[in-house]
Amino acid sequence: MNQLKANDKRALFASIFASGLDDLNVMFLSFTLGSIMAHLGLSGVEGGWISTITNLGMLAGGLVFGVLADRYNKFTVFKSTILVFSIATGMIFFTESLGYLYLMRFIAGIGVGGEYGVAISIMGGIVPSNKMGRVSSLNGIMGQLGSIGAALLAGLVAPIFGWKGLFLFGLLPVLLVAWMHFAVDEKNVTDRGAKITSDKKEKASIKELFANKKRTHQTLALMLMTTVQIAGYFGLMNWLPTMMQRSLGIEASDNLWMISTILGMCVGMLVFGNILDYFGPRLAYGIFLICSMVSVYAFTYVNSMTALLLGGAMMGFFVNGMFSGYGAICTKLYPHHIRTIANNTILNVGRAVGGFSSVVIGFILDNAGVSQVMLFIASLYIMSFIAMMSIPALRKEAYTTSDIVEVH
Repeated sequence: MNQLKANDKRALFASIFASGLDDLNVMFLSFTLGSIMAHLGLSGVEGGWISTITNLGMLAGGLVFGVLADRYNKFTVFKSTILVFSIATGMIFFTESLGYLYLMRFIAGIGVGGEYGVAISIMGGIVPSNKMGRVSSLNGIMGQLGSIGAALLAGLVAPIFGWKGLFLFGLLPVLLVAWMHFAVDEKNVTDRGAKITSDKKEKASIKELFANKKRTHQTLALMLMTTVQIAGYFGLMNWLPTMMQRSLGIEASDNLWMISTILGMCVGMLVFGNILDYFGPRLAYGIFLICSMVSVYAFTYVNSMTALLLGGAMMGFFVNGMFSGYGAICTKLYPHHIRTIANNTILNVGRAVGGFSSVVIGFILDNAGVSQVMLFIASLYIMSFIAMMSIPALRKEAYTTSDIVEVH
């Protein structure tokens, strides 16, 4: 990293740091949902739709901004995504109706969904591909720190200024955009692999993810993997403390549970990133998917608060440690001119579909029990493992032979 130009270092810092800020904005809802529902008199279904609409916005933003970033200047589009989610989050301060809140969350989702893939593509243009696993792990860790920041702000701000006052802090990323405007020369940010014709840039579109049979299989398999990634994460984070209380009578403190799990996630991302760079994606994902399956099912034997916290850290390590790898492998597996489209489309399809896991888990919990929920989640990781093994380009010899793997 020391060999990078100063302008590239600033661009890399901005792309990593922005991920913490978008998670901070998104997580404000988790800490204010009860207050919002009470203030607007919402039912559980109406409150649940706030998150669903945010995910739909992420999908829309990922598709739109992915195409824009691959056709035009990535850094310019990157700044636009941050402004969209930041201003929309701050505008929630003026909420007086459910329709207005839905609209602002949808727009905020558009910005967040667009930001991820653009940021990953900027990193992939600056950093050599054999270091992308470690760099994207920093991106993931920054996101977790953003979640912690949201919790701290919620505890400090909401009691004094109310839930609306908390959303005003969603405007903080505007300061990052102002800094980038003066500190980063966006026209001279390094973009490795950008030796393409202008015609190819203009033709960059989502349909190129399905250009032929092999690439279609690769894209669908990666979508399945990201769906499982999101389904496992949100399902466990939303339901696990409730399941432990219902089955074992364990009172899980939200703060303790969150801290232990996030610490496990951060360490897991660092370890995963290094394994990915040194040994390739098949070994990295193989280890983490199998261990995720085992650690999830082992949770049915938790019988104390201590075991819950330790198990939470272990599950966080494996279940979310893998998240940082998708940006690295999508950047590697797709041609440069559709790199952002690939990252945004694949992840945000996973977000949109995987986000329904909370509903499915709630249904299983009501009609079966905790053991069946854990068996269901564990089976998802088996599906992801099979999908991962079916992608030829993830074999180490294929993955490491060139800077960009073309699938014909």
